[in-house]
Amino acid sequence: MSTFSFSRERIDAAQLRSRLTDPAAGGYASFEGWVRNHNDGLPVRHLEYEAFEQLAVKEGERIVAEALARFGVEHAACVHRIGDLAIGEMAVWVGVSSRHRHEAFLACRYIIDEVKHRVPIWKKEHYENGDSGWVNCERCATPSQVHEHAHDHGDGHAHEHSHEHGDGRAPEHSTDHTPAKPDYSRQMTLKEVGAAGQAKLRASAVLVVGCGGLGVPVISYLAGAGIGRLGLLDSDRLEASNLHRQTLYSLADTGQPKAELAAARVRSLNPEVNVTVHAVRLEAGNAAELIAPYDLVVDCTDNFTTKFLLNDHCVHLGKPVIFASVYQYEGQLQVVRPDKEGACLRCVWPEATRDGLVGNCAEAGVLGPVPGVFGSLQAFEALKVLLDLPGQSGNAIVVLDLLTLSLSRVTARRASSCPQHATARLAAPEPAQDDIEVSFDSLDEACAAGFEVIDIREARECSEVPIPCAQARHTPMAQLLYGQSPFVAKDRSLLVCASGRRSLAAAQELRSRGQTAVYSFKGGIAALAEDQGRTWPEPRTTYL
Repeated sequence: MSTFSFSRERIDAAQLRSRLTDPAAGGYASFEGWVRNHNDGLPVRHLEYEAFEQLAVKEGERIVAEALARFGVEHAACVHRIGDLAIGEMAVWVGVSSRHRHEAFLACRYIIDEVKHRVPIWKKEHYENGDSGWVNCERCATPSQVHEHAHDHGDGHAHEHSHEHGDGRAPEHSTDHTPAKPDYSRQMTLKEVGAAGQAKLRASAVLVVGCGGLGVPVISYLAGAGIGRLGLLDSDRLEASNLHRQTLYSLADTGQPKAELAAARVRSLNPEVNVTVHAVRLEAGNAAELIAPYDLVVDCTDNFTTKFLLNDHCVHLGKPVIFASVYQYEGQLQVVRPDKEGACLRCVWPEATRDGLVGNCAEAGVLGPVPGVFGSLQAFEALKVLLDLPGQSGNAIVVLDLLTLSLSRVTARRASSCPQHATARLAAPEPAQDDIEVSFDSLDEACAAGFEVIDIREARECSEVPIPCAQARHTPMAQLLYGQSPFVAKDRSLLVCASGRRSLAAAQELRSRGQTAVYSFKGGIAALAEDQGRTWPEPRTTYL
């Protein structure tokens, strides 16, 4: 039996209980949430429940697993109804069997509380004079709506029943620990915020693209502020090298999807925030669909392709987007407001810089507080937009050097072709360069095929991991692209780097200059070592 499931049929508590029976268990606790015939003094005819089942089941199973581990119980399960429920029907059931009744009570309470805080379930109450509309269950109940009692039958089995409105919230006077409600009083004290501003934040939906060094402070501060709906988009998994700047996570989290880790932290920080995980890579084919449901987008990525893709789609959809980028000890910030006829990225840079030509954090290095500062600025700019606070950046690009604390502002003027220059990119086909990446079993084989092998890595990379090709010549990428003497490809030139990313960007750049006989070695030296079942010496620094 799945530890968490949904049912469109009536819940058979006796059958479910029998599945948890264990000779080693002396305690049993169950929670039952029933549909009652009134709410807040209004007569109720029936209820409807709906859920995002794929995500909800995964989160529900995670909650039950947490309860098993935390309280050391033998077995636990939860079933929640969806669909139309009549008065008196059971809406939710939780059962726990354990060696001792105390742990069973605690685990049962933990499961129902966490399910109501974290699992995406919506409820619609049908009153005699209309309906409530769809509301998230975690916000439905008040302490006065819940009436709970427990019975110890003297045989080591304890049964906990709740007669309530299917929302499973604990009473205010309960002796068990219940999480405190989020308190926004400090920000609501500001006259520019107040109750009206807090209501604006609760009604807002923000998409954060990237859950790394920039994304961590953005996610933390927006969740703490009480944003109503927060979308987290990231397809990467956590690496140990991320942790010095991505302090939302722990060393034990390495290898897990960042978006899911961040969502769990948000739910712990502020269970009032409705979190949606998008564990995918943003691409031309899914960008519009992902962006459309949100009011504002915060770009926390480290590559130009995604930044310009976000720019073009946000301009097309009229969505504000907040950009930031960092390089070693400095960075820049820009707020694009197509809804206010503001300048966009392409007003300043009509063509995106190719990814790989400028180093990211892995290649150039970064101190943790640098993205932390700029992510905090992005969160603040997001709140300024959502609350319509004074002092918004307008068309300014803010550049800040954290070593000297020097700050400069550059005005980005809106081009006469905006927004057409951005939206036109969405319909433009990508230039066909299918043959630009090539593969060989060895670089010597590439030489035998008539390629001139050019190692474009930096000198220290070459000394740490020598290229496995005696005929290769070394020309660093900067010299190749921007040296005093223009590079001229021979019959066919094959560029090689550590992972194939820089070589691809350099080959694309040279082809755009008319050097059609330039190719990139796919996957770089790392892929070559893997194909040959060999391990090259590890470099002291991670390179692309």
